[in-house]
Amino acid sequence: MTSETELNRLAEQLPAWLETSRKESRHGQPASYIPELAHAPGDALGIALLDAAGREVTAGDSRLSFTLQSISKVFTLLLALMDQGEEGVFRKVGMEPTGDDFNSMLKLELVEPGIPFNPLINAGAIAVSSLIRGATPAEKTERILTFFRELAGDPTLTFNEAVYRSEAATAHRNRSLAYFLKDNEVLDEEVEPVLDVYFKHCSVEVTCRHVARMALVLAMNGTDPLTGRELVPRRYVQIAKTFMVSCGMYNASGEFAIRVGLPAKSGVAGGILALVPGRYGIGVVGPALNEKGNSIAGVHLLQTMSEAFDWSMF
Repeated sequence: MTSETELNRLAEQLPAWLETSRKESRHGQPASYIPELAHAPGDALGIALLDAAGREVTAGDSRLSFTLQSISKVFTLLLALMDQGEEGVFRKVGMEPTGDDFNSMLKLELVEPGIPFNPLINAGAIAVSSLIRGATPAEKTERILTFFRELAGDPTLTFNEAVYRSEAATAHRNRSLAYFLKDNEVLDEEVEPVLDVYFKHCSVEVTCRHVARMALVLAMNGTDPLTGRELVPRRYVQIAKTFMVSCGMYNASGEFAIRVGLPAKSGVAGGILALVPGRYGIGVVGPALNEKGNSIAGVHLLQTMSEAFDWSMF
């Protein structure tokens, strides 16, 4: 099936599939531990899919704005790799799944050498945030925003002030993780400036199309096919995609790999970034989360699509 034929079939069938998946939202609810996220519409579901020729298919609430949250961790990892190289990054974070909650500090204490297991859990992403080059938190944040804008193809992309403030005010667990990392000499900088960078990149506001465009760059191994520019070295994209498969969907990453079979990263605002290697970037939003912290309707929709078109990498 050619890409164009597949996209035409998607355009025909996606609205009905989406409405079927939307019903799953009743089994979840929006995240509330960051108070500002609790205001999201629990029954919303939207998707955008983008191919290398710039052809786009959307359905549902694809224009709904949401914050990247943990999806941003994939791209701060890429920027840190470009800034510090593999050796510099993996001195501070590991390469393994944890089997624990994304905000757990259990293995930081139990397993030597006391570095976060991977860059996609909170402790790992905080450590990665400290590796972004910049003399001040503002300079680091501006470099991250510039990078995200380039990937998303939107020079106006910025963070949501209300969500940023809500995160900063309630992030007691993340502060605990950061101070533990500081005590373990994983963080070389002071805790609060690093956390400020972390909260801001998690609070970058996007739509499904932004996420699909960012995912498309990963699907094409670091080159934006719509501009022809290489934005990320291929090797670093390989690293990021491997983490997405093994750790990208929190403690449901193995199940997602079996049922959907695509590199993906979720965020607790209900977003999911997914990609079909060499073909499509996909952005999904569905704020109602399951017990693992993933969009319950979004996962259902991606499984439906992957099964229909045999997209699984495996």
